Amino acid sequence: MSVDQARSTEILSKLLDPVGRMMPTEFARSIVDLRASPEVQARVDELADKCNEGALTPEERAEYDAYVDAIDVVSILQAKARNVHASDEFPMPNIRPPR
Repeated sequence: MSVDQARSTEILSKLLDPVGRMMPTEFARSIVDLRASPEVQARVDELADKCNEGALTPEERAEYDAYVDAIDVVSILQAKARNVHASDEFPMPNIRPPR
């Protein structure tokens, strides 16, 4: 991942923080389990292979970049959903502040 991509991912993660904080548990479980359909995964794999070979057309490059961007968003949402799921499995103890 390039420095620019890492920075973009960091910014996107910060922008999506509120989504993670208000994500219902059941929705979080669904996001964690989210996977691409076999057809979509096959297309991404095909484009990745062509990218590695330096054989993408400009249209395929745009399509591949769109998939990569979408995968970044889904990955960030899944990380936030895992945090929701983990906090439900291990809830914070109900601690009262000292008087």
